Amino acid sequence: MSSKLLFTETPSLKRAVDLINELDDAKFPSLIARIVQKLHLRDEKAFSDEEEAKLQAVLGLEAKDLELILETAAFFLEQAAYYSSKPTILNQQLQKIHLSDTKAAAIVKAWSTTAKDVLDRLKQKSFYPKQLDDVNWRLNLQMGQSTKSKTKIPNALFEFDVKSDGEGQDVERVRTEFTHEELFSFYKQLETVQDQLDSLS
Repeated sequence: MSSKLLFTETPSLKRAVDLINELDDAKFPSLIARIVQKLHLRDEKAFSDEEEAKLQAVLGLEAKDLELILETAAFFLEQAAYYSSKPTILNQQLQKIHLSDTKAAAIVKAWSTTAKDVLDRLKQKSFYPKQLDDVNWRLNLQMGQSTKSKTKIPNALFEFDVKSDGEGQDVERVRTEFTHEELFSFYKQLETVQDQLDSLS
């Protein structure tokens, strides 16, 4: 587990880490405590709009910066939950992306004291409110255009049945179309996902 990277340093993540590091050390733990309480409720924000407005004022942040901080802090905890990370590993991974010692310690403390409860709640509820239920597909060959009568354009039509996570179990049909190049690119991404899933099993 220690060899796996929980976080990749994208420009957005680096920006978020810089913002988090600048936050008041005394105020950050309560922020994390609220986020971890609501972690299993993916369709509910950790803070209401009114609370976020107050946080902006208290922390001296713009709305987009506060949103980035909250989303990134939740992401840290989601990754810890997904990988069932031990506190020491989580701390190492947070320090690898240059999160300050005090901020990393606050996240690790929140995780270590709530991990069992969070994991139990997440087992009962998916991270995402919608799940793929069924896939239908067919091939299509577009024959010619007004300017190019002999043109043949193959494409694949997909219909994804997506089931909502809840008592109603409503199914939504999502239709999409891929050209040959787009489908090949999508296939390569699925292979990458499969490789990552295999590495976890």
